[in-house]
Amino acid sequence: MTRITLALVSLWLAAAAQAQEGGLSGPSSVAADLDPGDGLTDPQFRSDFPRNIAPGWSAWKDGLAERGLTFNIDYLALGQRSSSNRGAGEAGGGMIRFYGNWRATENGSLTFKIENRHRYGDVAPQVLGLDGGALSITGTAFNDSETLLTNLFWTQRDPAGRWTFQIGQIDVTDFLDLYGAVSPYTAFQNLAFSTNPTINAPNPGLGIAGGIALGTNFYAVGSLADANADPSNPGLDVFGDGDLFKSVEVGYTSGLDRIYLDNVHLTFWHADAAEDGSRPEDYGVAFSAAWMIENEWLPFVRAGASKGTAALYERSLSTGIAWYGRNTDAAGVGLNWAEANGIDGIQFTSEAFYRFTISPGLQITPSIQFISNPLLDQSQDSITVLGLRTRVVF
Repeated sequence: MTRITLALVSLWLAAAAQAQEGGLSGPSSVAADLDPGDGLTDPQFRSDFPRNIAPGWSAWKDGLAERGLTFNIDYLALGQRSSSNRGAGEAGGGMIRFYGNWRATENGSLTFKIENRHRYGDVAPQVLGLDGGALSITGTAFNDSETLLTNLFWTQRDPAGRWTFQIGQIDVTDFLDLYGAVSPYTAFQNLAFSTNPTINAPNPGLGIAGGIALGTNFYAVGSLADANADPSNPGLDVFGDGDLFKSVEVGYTSGLDRIYLDNVHLTFWHADAAEDGSRPEDYGVAFSAAWMIENEWLPFVRAGASKGTAALYERSLSTGIAWYGRNTDAAGVGLNWAEANGIDGIQFTSEAFYRFTISPGLQITPSIQFISNPLLDQSQDSITVLGLRTRVVF
């Protein structure tokens, strides 16, 4: 599978790729976070709803944008409370992020993101489910990793929009197995409804990625990335040790400008075993189908299976629907069925959220998660997790 992946990626990088202004960018990427309205609601609603309400600050940023530099600073906080009879029972965490894009040439740009992720108290939301006995990441991305270099990569695009290529410090979850509600910053919080939980996606690190437009409606995306990446201590020694994560995705979309709104795809992936024995070789396949109805409703079905996996689940099936309204309000309901490697039983997870846009720079998202038959402590019938996420954009 490794040789096949390498051959396909080489072919794509020599050919043409998806016609998307943001390149390989999904709902959790810098390109999406820079886009008012998070790129999901109708553009006519976004144009009169700017994120920032401080005129001087906005004017200064607009001036930089005219010279090719766009950026944001935002702060996100998440608090969660669990009904589990074991563990801490509550968790809190936050992150401050500085991210942006510098369009250095007409078809080339530099993307960057630096962030600090921290917890409040003893437990970070990302591990609250595990702490309470559920094999579940209830607060995706809200950990205590501290200062991270998440993105620092160059994007080169074909002038005709036929191909896109990225190299540098990349986060494969920015473009891997995407659909409209994938972002833990703006949509579902449980990993079951984010990047497929059967995929052993690496942390952000050095890598290359490319995409190709296969006609008007079909596309393909491939990546090679550091399977041992540590964004808190980024390094350049990646391809020498041979510990790589590889992915290949082929999909169909209504139009390449709506690639994560109307999308059906298959994703194949493989991760090498770690030389120190800390991670086995694993591989798998994922399927996703999501299609925006009347630019408002997004039903989805997502599944995955893996072998020898170090990912969260060995098999997973998720379905649900997201809704996007005026002024970037959003809501979603999801259901997940999962089996884990080496653990008997089936765990069911559901989540519902509503994202309120309080002001142009403030969003508040209450949520509820219900986990039936938690696999790490099957003496409990179920666990309920209440959450409240806040995002402030400057």
